[in-house]
Amino acid sequence: QVQLVESGGGLVQAGGSLRLSCVASGRTFSDAAMGWFRQASGKEREFVAGISRSGETYYADSVQGRFTISRDNAKKTVSLQMNSLRPDDTAVYYCAKTRRTAFFATRQYLESQNVYESWGQGTQVTVSS
Repeated sequence: QVQLVESGGGLVQAGGSLRLSCVASGRTFSDAAMGWFRQASGKEREFVAGISRSGETYYADSVQGRFTISRDNAKKTVSLQMNSLRPDDTAVYYCAKTRRTAFFATRQYLESQNVYESWGQGTQVTVSS
């Protein structure tokens, strides 16, 4: 069974940066797409960013231009670089791994939480004003 472990969360002032990392255990990683989601207090979990097996990236409109998702298949790691953070970015951030999937992926596919079979435990990001 695949386990995902996130790290890198914390408290930062508005305008600052954080880098989240997610390491996967298990044999497979490169045959799946990866995503980052977040859930703010009292709100539903939402899509933040996704990356296909081919390296295509997609972002929520709210983070486009500020966040960058990347993956390192050799290290079985997916990262989320977050710049120009705002108070409304405050949330628990989760990484997720899809089941084995096609090399290319659409935005619609990566946005759908139903395609992800493994989830991390989450890491808290708090942005103060």
